[in-house]
Amino acid sequence: MGNIFSISLSLDTIITRCWDSAVGKASFPCKLEENLHALKNEVEELEAIRTYLMSRVRVAEDEQQLRRLPQVDLWLQRANRVITDADQLIVKSPQHVEKLCMGGCCSRHPRSTHKFGKQIARILQEVKDMKEKGDFSDVACKPPIPSANKRPSEPTVGLESYVNQVWSYIQNELVGISGIYGLGGVGKTTLLNQINNRFHDTTHGYLVIWAVASQYRPIEKVQDEIAKRIGLSNERWKSKSLDEKAGDIRSILYSRRFALLLDDIWEWFDLTRAGIPIPTLDNDSKVIFTSRRLDVCCQMQPNMDNNIRVACLPSGEAFKLFEEKVGSETLQMHPDIHKLAEAVVEECAGLPLALITIGRAMASKKTPREWEYAVEVLRQSAASVFPGVGKEMYPKLKFSYDCLPDERFRSCFLYCSLYPEDHLIEKDELVDCWIGEGLLDEHTNLSSARNQGHFIIGSLIDACLLEKEDNHRVKMHDVIRDMALWIAGESEKEKFFVKSGFQLKEQPKAKKWEEVTRKSLMENQIENLTEILECPNLQTLFLGRNDLKVIMDDFFNFVPMLRVLDLSHNMKLEELPVGIAKLVSLEHLNLSFTGIRKLPVELKTLAKLKYLNLEWTTDLEMIPQQLISSFSKLQVLKMERCGYGCLLVSEEMEHLKYLNVLTISFRNASELEKASRFNKSFSCAIEAVSLVDFRDSRSLTIMALANLQHLCTLTLSRCMDLEEVKIERNIIKGAGCFHSLRSVILDECNHLRDVSWVAFAPHLEVLRIAECNGLEEIISEEKLGKVAELNGNSNLFSKLEILCLHNLAKLKTIYHHALPFPLLKKIRIVKCGMLKKLPLNSKSTKGQRLVIEGEEGWWKNVEWKDESTRVAFLPSFKPYVI
Repeated sequence: MGNIFSISLSLDTIITRCWDSAVGKASFPCKLEENLHALKNEVEELEAIRTYLMSRVRVAEDEQQLRRLPQVDLWLQRANRVITDADQLIVKSPQHVEKLCMGGCCSRHPRSTHKFGKQIARILQEVKDMKEKGDFSDVACKPPIPSANKRPSEPTVGLESYVNQVWSYIQNELVGISGIYGLGGVGKTTLLNQINNRFHDTTHGYLVIWAVASQYRPIEKVQDEIAKRIGLSNERWKSKSLDEKAGDIRSILYSRRFALLLDDIWEWFDLTRAGIPIPTLDNDSKVIFTSRRLDVCCQMQPNMDNNIRVACLPSGEAFKLFEEKVGSETLQMHPDIHKLAEAVVEECAGLPLALITIGRAMASKKTPREWEYAVEVLRQSAASVFPGVGKEMYPKLKFSYDCLPDERFRSCFLYCSLYPEDHLIEKDELVDCWIGEGLLDEHTNLSSARNQGHFIIGSLIDACLLEKEDNHRVKMHDVIRDMALWIAGESEKEKFFVKSGFQLKEQPKAKKWEEVTRKSLMENQIENLTEILECPNLQTLFLGRNDLKVIMDDFFNFVPMLRVLDLSHNMKLEELPVGIAKLVSLEHLNLSFTGIRKLPVELKTLAKLKYLNLEWTTDLEMIPQQLISSFSKLQVLKMERCGYGCLLVSEEMEHLKYLNVLTISFRNASELEKASRFNKSFSCAIEAVSLVDFRDSRSLTIMALANLQHLCTLTLSRCMDLEEVKIERNIIKGAGCFHSLRSVILDECNHLRDVSWVAFAPHLEVLRIAECNGLEEIISEEKLGKVAELNGNSNLFSKLEILCLHNLAKLKTIYHHALPFPLLKKIRIVKCGMLKKLPLNSKSTKGQRLVIEGEEGWWKNVEWKDESTRVAFLPSFKPYVI
C-alpha cells in the first residue's frame, strides 16, 4: 500500500507541474503586447535615471575633481547594456506581434513567439531591477593619491651615477634634505625628473610631490602645487591666507611619509612657513631640491656631504649626447665632419644645454664648410648665430646673471669674460683690476676693498657663474663666458671688444671704437702697436701674453679714461712709450714678466696710480729717483724678482702712506736684516718675500722673517750656501710666527738638510720643494723635540692642500710619524728614489679625495704602515707624466 501511495503522489506532482508549464508558456504570447508596452515605459524611466546620474557624475568629476564610485560605474555599465538589449527587442517586436491571433492569446508560430515573449518578460524584470538599484546618495569620492605621477623625461646621458647617488640618500635614514646644484643647463631638472620616475616605477611608502619654485612668491606657488597633489585645491583654497594654507598642508603631511621634489629654488626656502614638516628620523620624509646656487644648498642643508654638484659631461659622454641630437646620418655625410663635430663638442665644454641646442642647429648641416664655419664661430664666442642659442639657450643661462644682487655684481661678472677661454684667473689679480676700474665700493683701506672683491667672487661661485679651481684661482665655463660676451654685446651701457686667444698677429680694427669700454687682446701674437688707439671711453685694456716689441709713443694719446692697463708677459717688450704719460686716469699698471729695462720718468704724471706690478721684470736696471715716491696714492707695489734692487727704493717706499701690499726680494742676509728694521707700517705691507741667490750665509734665523705679520708667500731660491734655518724659542713664544704664511717654495738650496721651521706655519696650504740635493728630511723630529714644550707641531700640516717634492736625491723622510691631513688634495713625488715611506695611515685623510702622483716604479716600492693603509691609498695613485 505504501508504494501505491508514493507513486500516486509523484504522478500528482508531475501533472501539476505540466499544467503550470503549459499555462506559463501560454502566458508569454498572451502578455506579449502588455509586456512590450510596459517595457517601453520602464526603459524610458531607466534612461531618465541614467541621464540624471551621469550629470551628477560629470559635475563631480569635472568641477569637483572627484572620482566616480566603482558601484556607480558598474551600474551605468549594466544600465547601458540593459537599455541596449531592450531597444533591440523593441525594434524586433512588430514582426512577433503580427503573428498573434485569437485576441493575442495564440500565435501562428507558437515556438518563436513563446521564446520572444520570454525574452521580453526577462528584460522587463531586469529594467525594473536596475531602476530599483539606481538610487545613489553619493556618486563620487576623492580619488586615492597615487604614490608618484610619471613625469615626461627624455633619455639622459651621463646622469645615471647622480640618480644612483640621490637614490642612496633617499634610502639613507640619516639624510632628510639633499640639494642638487650646478650650472644652468647642466641637467638638474632632468635628474630630478629621473628621481621622480624611479619613485613611480618602484615600490615604496612615500607620497611623492613635485613642485617648482619661482622667484616671485615661491612659497605660495609651491603651496598651490602641493595642494593640487594632495587634493586640497578648490575655490575655497584660493581665498585662504598663506598661514591657513600652511596649516591645511601640515595637517595632511604630518601623518604621511612624503618625498618633496622641489625644483629650481633661488633662495632659502622656508619649509615650515609653507606648511611642510621638516624631515626627521621619526617621520622619515625627504626633501630633494635643485638650485643653481651653492649658497642656497648650504642654507638648506649645511652638511655639504648631502649636497650633490652636477658637473658638465666628460668628452665621451658629451659627444654621445651631441650625436643623439645632430643625428649619426649627418656625422657620416663626409669623412671630415666627424672630426669637426668633435671640435664643436669641445667648444660646448660638456654643458648639456649647449650640446642639445647646437646639436639640433647642426642637424641639417651636411657639408664640411658649414661645420668649419660653426667651429670658427664658436671659437670666436659668437654662438648666437645658431638658431635657438640667442633666443633660447642664452636667456635660460642669463637668468643666473639677472638674479645677482645688483649691478656691481653683474659688472664684476662680465669683467671675467675679458680673460681667454679656460684661463685660470688669479683671484687677487681679478679683484685688483676691479678696484682699479672702480667697480667696488669706496673703502677706507685696501684690505676692506679686497675682502669685498673676494666676497663677490664667492657669490659668483655660489651662483655657478664662476668655477673654483683652487683657493687662489677661478675659471669661467666656456659657454658661460660666451653668454657674458653676448650680454655685454646687447648692453647699451657696457661695450666690450674681446679678441683674446685668437692668435692675432696685428692690431685689430673695429668700426665703433668710441663706444668700447673694455678691450682685451690677451694671448695673441701681436708684435707691434703702431696705430693710435682712439677709444675715448675705454677703461680697461688687456694686452698681456702677446709678443709685443714696440708700442708707438702716441698709442695712448686718445684713451683719457683708461684706468686699468695690463702689459704683463711680454718678455720682448723692453721699453715703454713716453706717451704713457697721457694716461692721467690710470690706477692699475701691470708690467710683470716683461723685458722692461727702465721705467720712464714720464710715469710721474700718473698721479692716480694705486697699483704697480713689476714682478719678474728681471731685466729692469733703472728706476728714476723720486719716481716711486711720486705715486702718492700707491696701495700695491709688487717687486718680487724685480731686477732692480728693492732696497734701492726702500726709503721712497716708506713715504707711501697708503701702501698696503708689497712683494719684495732679498739677495743677502744684510738686506733681510735691514728690512727687519723698517718701520712697522712698511713691514706690515709685505705679503711675499723671495730670498734669491744667497751666497754669503750658511744660516738664517727665523726671527728675520717672523716679524712680517702678513707674509703669505715665501720663496727660497738658489741659496747655495744656506745650510740651516734656525728656530728661536723667544719668537715662537711671541705673536705666533708665520701665522699668515700660506705658501712655501724651496728651489736649489743644495745644502739644506731639513725645513723643520715650516712646522710653525699653522696655516700652510702649499709646500713645493725641488732640486735640493742635500735635503734628507722635511721635518726633523730631533729639532722639534728641542722645542716640544711649545707644542710647535700640534697642528702640523693641518691646512696643507698640496705637497710637491721634485728631484730630492737624498730625501728619506717627510715626517717619522703618520699625520692627519684633513685638507690634503695632492701629493706629487718625482725623482725622490730614497723616499720609501709616507706619513700616512688609513685614517690620515678622513675620506678626503687625495691624488698621489709619482713614477710607477717608485709607487711599487712604497713601504706602507700596514695593509689597511695600502688598501686605503691604492686608488689615489696617478702616474706622473713628465
